[in-house]
Amino acid sequence: MDKAFSPADIESRIYARWEASGYFAPSGNGPSYSIVIPPPNVTGTLHMGHAFQDTIMDALIRYRRMSGFNTLWQPGTDHAGIATQMVVERQLNAEGSSRIELGREAFLERVWRWKEQSGGQIAQQMRRLEHQIVRRLAAGLRQRS
Repeated sequence: MDKAFSPADIESRIYARWEASGYFAPSGNGPSYSIVIPPPNVTGTLHMGHAFQDTIMDALIRYRRMSGFNTLWQPGTDHAGIATQMVVERQLNAEGSSRIELGREAFLERVWRWKEQSGGQIAQQMRRLEHQIVRRLAAGLRQRS
């Protein structure tokens, strides 16, 4: 057994199993209910505002699902092209370069790489947040019974 508890290892295995089992897919039964998650910018990481917003949406979706609705919580994608461009331009400036020096195609490639890196990080953070909410809800239900 490891000396230190590493929740990330356990959470990633459990979440992958949940996704593979289709636990987050709409059931196809009951009236439809959906919420689109407003897209976070790919300029950084999630913050407490995201956690608060996602907790409310998670509770609404779960309530409707438990009430027999066919639910879907659909993640949005980034919408902040100008902010993303600024982040990449700052990275280039720190490296002593610029988007002009790079040229259009190379700059666009760099922006897409950053989007994949940062956007993937945000998606993983959202999954971990949702897992923590489920775990805490389950613990609270066990304590009350």
